[in-house]
Amino acid sequence: MRLRRPQTGRPDLSARLLCRCLIGAVNLKSSNRTPVVQEFESVELSCIITDSQTSDPRIEWKKIQNGETTYVFFDNKIQGVLVGRAEILGKTSLKIWNVTRTDSALYRCEVVARNDRKEIDEIMIELTVQVKPVTPVCRVPKAVPVGKMAMLHCQESEGHPRPHYSWYRNDVPLPTDSRANPRFRNSSFHLNSETGTLVFSAVHKDDSGRYYCIASNDAGSARCEEQEMEVYDLNIGGIIGGVLVVLAVLALISLGICCAYRRGYFISSKQDGESYKNPGKADGVNYIRTDEEGDFRHKSSFLI
Repeated sequence: MRLRRPQTGRPDLSARLLCRCLIGAVNLKSSNRTPVVQEFESVELSCIITDSQTSDPRIEWKKIQNGETTYVFFDNKIQGVLVGRAEILGKTSLKIWNVTRTDSALYRCEVVARNDRKEIDEIMIELTVQVKPVTPVCRVPKAVPVGKMAMLHCQESEGHPRPHYSWYRNDVPLPTDSRANPRFRNSSFHLNSETGTLVFSAVHKDDSGRYYCIASNDAGSARCEEQEMEVYDLNIGGIIGGVLVVLAVLALISLGICCAYRRGYFISSKQDGESYKNPGKADGVNYIRTDEEGDFRHKSSFLI
C-alpha cells in the first residue's frame, strides 16, 4: 500500500517563485515632474524605478517638442542635440548641462522590464528653461497736440517665458486702465501688458512727462531708457494769422504782376524785332523785290 504525503496547505518553492514573478511589475516615479532652471545652468530629470523584477531593464529617453518626438537616450547612448552635454544618473535619471532655451520641452522616460508582469512603464517630465529679458526697444512720440491720439510701444524678443510689460511716467507706474485709478482721472489711456502698447485716446496736458517701460518674467526684468513726451496746445490764432499773411503776400504778388503788364515790362522781344524789320516807306518811292533775296529795283524815279 502506497502512502501519500499529507497536504500542508503551503505551496512548494517553485510555486512561490512563479507566483512572485507574476505579481512583479515595473513602476516609475519622479522627484520633480516640472523642473524650472535658468539658461546655461544644469538640471536633473528625475526618473526612478520603484519596483521591478528585472535586473537590467532597457532605458529610453525621448524629447517631445512642437509635435515632434526624438531620441535623447537610446541603445545606452546619449543621442541628438544632447550629445556631449548629458549623462544618465542612477541608472535611469537624465542630467543635462548648460541648458538652453531650446531644451524647454516634454521629456518621456520609458523603461522596459522583460521579466515583469507589466513590462513597460513611462513618466512625463516638463522642463522649463527661463531666459531673462534684455533691454526692450521703446518708441515714444516727442510731441503731441492736446486732444489727439498717442501710441507708445515697448518690445522685447529674448525673454522666456514671454515677458509682461509695464509703463512708468515720471517714475510712477501706470495702471492698465486710467479709469481704474482716480490719480489718472484726467488721462484716457489703456495698457496692454502682453504686447507692451500704451494707447492714449486723447492726450491731456497732464500726460506730458518722461516715460519708460519694464519687461519682466520669472527670470528677471529689464527697462528701456526714459523718453520725453510733450503735449502742447494748438495756437488757433497763430494759425489763422499765418494764413492771412500768406494770402496778403499772394495778393501783393498778383497786383505787382498786373502793374508790370500794364506798363509793358512783359512785351516779347519777337514783337520788337518785327517792328524793326518793317520800317515805314518813304513818300513817292516804291520798291519791287526780285526772286533773289535782297535784290530791289526802283519802280519810279525820284523827283528833284
